[in-house]
Amino acid sequence: MRIRVITTGGTIDKVYFDAASSYEIGEPQVGLVLRESNATFEFIVESVMQKDSLAMTDEDRALIRERVLAAPERLILITHGTDTMTATAAKLADLTDKVIVFTGSMQPARFRNSDAVFNLGCAIGALQSLPPGAYIAMNGVVAPAHKVKKNRDASRFEPID
Repeated sequence: MRIRVITTGGTIDKVYFDAASSYEIGEPQVGLVLRESNATFEFIVESVMQKDSLAMTDEDRALIRERVLAAPERLILITHGTDTMTATAAKLADLTDKVIVFTGSMQPARFRNSDAVFNLGCAIGALQSLPPGAYIAMNGVVAPAHKVKKNRDASRFEPID
């Protein structure tokens, strides 16, 4: 099994930037997390952008779609900021030959209490078991992208009935 991981930025890749006393999006963390987790499958990490999802444009979403279409792999994991994850997934919903799973985190992957490792694990499991389509894997919920929403107050994703 070979998975293409397309990284776009978001909280999962944020690092503390001491000089500004704030957080900035750094290098993709998913490769490190998968290696530290002793993943036994082949993966390729492709960094498409390093943006907060609130700053993403239609052009950015078109670029993500291009990269998914160009990928030779059938299994695509996309790490993405949580605020507009469902909007980007909607731009890929019509692709019928790939399994595309979006995930991210509410806390940076470098944080000890991050949900990143759990979310990545759920996403990898989902990639292997779902039919083609665009999905979200966050906080233990795996669902078609149009069937989930972010609950900002509770800091989690929830299914839409």
